[in-house]
Amino acid sequence: MESQNYKNHRKFYAPHHFVFLPLLIVLDGFGIYKAFNDEENQLSWILFSTVVFLIFHLAIMLRQHYALGLQNRIVRLEFKQRYFEIFGLRSDEVEEKLSFGQIAALRFAYDEEFKVFLEKALKENMTGDQIKKSINTWRADHHRI
Repeated sequence: MESQNYKNHRKFYAPHHFVFLPLLIVLDGFGIYKAFNDEENQLSWILFSTVVFLIFHLAIMLRQHYALGLQNRIVRLEFKQRYFEIFGLRSDEVEEKLSFGQIAALRFAYDEEFKVFLEKALKENMTGDQIKKSINTWRADHHRI
């Protein structure tokens, strides 16, 4: 398995990203083409294109909403657990001072760097992207959705 780092840490779900969504785009393009070139059934093709577009929009919005919402909750729980394991304290006060982007970025750092970047995030307001770019030893996450 390839080593994970900042440049390759994003993940795609092939059936969704490379089959289902492109198929909807092609169908919508076909419907729009037919709406302009088939005057006899123009209204039907406009309706077809509208329905396909709405399905496309719904597919993107629902998938993102549910997956990201759940993943964000898990990332926050992981931060709480990790903070407790490292410092032996509850993370409530610290977590309130951090943005979700900072919390998410900290998960890619091993414990020693986690401590350093947590301190920088709190004191210097280091962004999540800055944290990820600064990590020397990337702690891979191959289980993300």
